[in-house]
Amino acid sequence: MLTKLVQFFYPDIQKDEVKKFSLLALAFVFTVGTYWIMRLLKDVVLYKIAFPTSLGWSSDTGRLWIPTVKTLSPLFVLFLVLIYNKLVDLLKKHTLIYVIASFYIVVFSVMTGILLLKNTYGDAFLGKNILAASGILGYLFTESFGSLMIALFWSFTVSSCTADQAKRTFPFIIAVGQLGAIIGSSLFLINTNILWPFYAIVVLCLGLLVTTIKYLVKTVPDSDMTTDVSDKKKPSNLFSGFTLLITQPYLIGVLIVSTFYDISGIIVEYQMDSQASIMFDDKTFTWFKGIYGISINTLAFFMALLGTNYIIKRFGTQISLLIYPSLFALALLALYGYYLHTPSPLALLWATFGVMLVVKATLYAINNPVREMMYIPTSKDVRFKTKSIIDMVGLRSAKMTGAQIGGSLNVLNNPIASIHNLMLYGSLISLGIIGVWVAAAIYVGAKNKQLVDSGKIIE
Repeated sequence: MLTKLVQFFYPDIQKDEVKKFSLLALAFVFTVGTYWIMRLLKDVVLYKIAFPTSLGWSSDTGRLWIPTVKTLSPLFVLFLVLIYNKLVDLLKKHTLIYVIASFYIVVFSVMTGILLLKNTYGDAFLGKNILAASGILGYLFTESFGSLMIALFWSFTVSSCTADQAKRTFPFIIAVGQLGAIIGSSLFLINTNILWPFYAIVVLCLGLLVTTIKYLVKTVPDSDMTTDVSDKKKPSNLFSGFTLLITQPYLIGVLIVSTFYDISGIIVEYQMDSQASIMFDDKTFTWFKGIYGISINTLAFFMALLGTNYIIKRFGTQISLLIYPSLFALALLALYGYYLHTPSPLALLWATFGVMLVVKATLYAINNPVREMMYIPTSKDVRFKTKSIIDMVGLRSAKMTGAQIGGSLNVLNNPIASIHNLMLYGSLISLGIIGVWVAAAIYVGAKNKQLVDSGKIIE
């Protein structure tokens, strides 16, 4: 039954591949579902929970902390990357997943306990400092999870399949994974101020992720869990990932393609969240974030289910890499033009929401699977170490840059003027960034085709 269903939507997936890639897709469901619960939760906690007015904080404190935590994030992640890169040399690829997932199980179990105590005994029981620290650290650990665990999943997957399998199966993995994101986002439609069960669900999902990978490794033969790229064994080197990144133009291009979108994305998302936080109370803001997550991931699911496979096969990776930045630029131009016509605050919020809906869904459904294919003609050090730097430090640095740009456009104690600056100048800056991104995508797409056709790898 499962085989028929998978092959109905993805006829290129062979019968003997269905089990392996269905288990990888299930693992991605737990990974992405967990991430989306935490991604939405970190904003709610920082904006509305960590700095309660009952303890003397301004109602705008959480929003104003965003540029600061985005700045701290790359430094925080860099420390984790150095530990991660050492573990890559010491552990098997599946064991690495167990260790990293277990670390986050402990972290988010602590967050569960803190929010449970807050709900049971009130804000004053925990005090100003503990609540603020939990909001900031929870944000930082969630940011690191979004980079580290998702990067690790794709490193594991890329190292477990051939280039041909990647083209045929990555759209399937992405599509199934979006179901986890939809379910995770749907939790935020529950009308409640009690948030500790959300973190408890995160812990449960991480346990199920580990269980799924263990079953995959146990039941799928080792011969079916390898790549067709030959890779020479090299001595352990903690900084080899950094060295490869700065010496290989192809990898610098991959860095730009994999991160620059988030500079623009963070600017626009900060526009949206700033508008929503000013207009909505705690419960409505939580509801809004839930609608945001569900809408993005539902659209991404249908795009991945019905369109991604066709687009990659029809246009190839070179053209597919350019679809996302081109669409982002057009959407930004439309939003900028709409803002110049002075819409109402509510209309502007939903227009910004619409832009984020389209560009984020396209990111998950088309850009992400194509981006991961760029790592096929690379060595293990690139797939695990350099990729971790790009997806963790690079991505967090991009988010930090976007947040700093957004933060610099704030006007203290004047949210309306802040939103005006964000909409007017933030949109123009984002368009300039997209121009650099397009140039890198053209180079990386051409170089990737050359490497795949010649059988050479970046090592």
